[in-house]
Amino acid sequence: MNIAVCYNRVPPKLIRGEATDRISEEGAEAQAQAVGTALEKLGHRVCLVPLGASLAAFVNDLQEAAVDLVFNLCEGFWGESRMEMNVAALLEMLGTPCTGSSPLCLGVTQNKTLTKALLIQHGLPTPKSITVRGEHLFARAKNLSWPLIVKPATEDASLGIGPESVVTDEKSLHERVRHIHNRYQQAVLVEEYIDGREFNVSLLGGEKPRVLPLAEIRFDSSLPWKLVTYAGKWQEDSPDYTGTQVACPAQVSVREDFLVRDVALRAYKLLGCRDYARVDIRLRDGVPYILEVNANPDISPDAGLARSARAGGLDYPQLIERIIRMALKRKENCHAA
Repeated sequence: MNIAVCYNRVPPKLIRGEATDRISEEGAEAQAQAVGTALEKLGHRVCLVPLGASLAAFVNDLQEAAVDLVFNLCEGFWGESRMEMNVAALLEMLGTPCTGSSPLCLGVTQNKTLTKALLIQHGLPTPKSITVRGEHLFARAKNLSWPLIVKPATEDASLGIGPESVVTDEKSLHERVRHIHNRYQQAVLVEEYIDGREFNVSLLGGEKPRVLPLAEIRFDSSLPWKLVTYAGKWQEDSPDYTGTQVACPAQVSVREDFLVRDVALRAYKLLGCRDYARVDIRLRDGVPYILEVNANPDISPDAGLARSARAGGLDYPQLIERIIRMALKRKENCHAA
């Protein structure tokens, strides 16, 4: 089968955010190469098709390649992460079978405020929060319990998250909200900090998704807060990175395992995720609070989803093969209907 692996390139100058944000943005090509290598091992013909500044060139490259399937790893368009759903919609309109979640799902899950509203409406636990678009809304923070965590409302990959993101008083809250407003030019999510065990829950599948073995994030006691910061996720020479370790499969009781899996699965289905996704959860006093639903997580061989897949008996090529088979079956079902 002829397969195109699509990923987004990064502009020479980032539109917003911190200078170090380029580390995660530039990881897209390495991820695409890893997926491509796995596909070649499975006997498929592979071409990498990067999405740069020109949509026309991207579409032309895809059409010239005459591929049977697109493995979509695009997380935005030319520095605009909010365009992730638009890229998926473009690929959908081209009519070639495509891996990953739908444009609607990607758009909803990238918007943390909207995601939390849907979770709450359907009785799924998530930290109490407010969304701040201007300082006149600070009064609403009085209904929240300290400490609080401040993060961009429409970013992923821990962008904008550092030790300073957790605040314990109004002065630091004001300062951090201004910082996110200025650097990331978007609404700010302020939510209650949940001091509990943190789990990454990876899922595979469409109509009948499978929950893979749980992974627990273990934080070194030297860290100021139990928090997966940007440095902790991407900067290997940082104390945050060395102090943030992963245990997979996680050591949990039968009840804890059931609670975390059940909530993650319900969130996956509610938000319309398909093929694969990751749900981040904090477990405190027997309550699994959903922190985030990532419908397009990193799928590199050393990333969380692949780690959980290995713990569940799927090596990396098998994981990639499972994903493309789901995309092809979806196309077949569409034609049959």
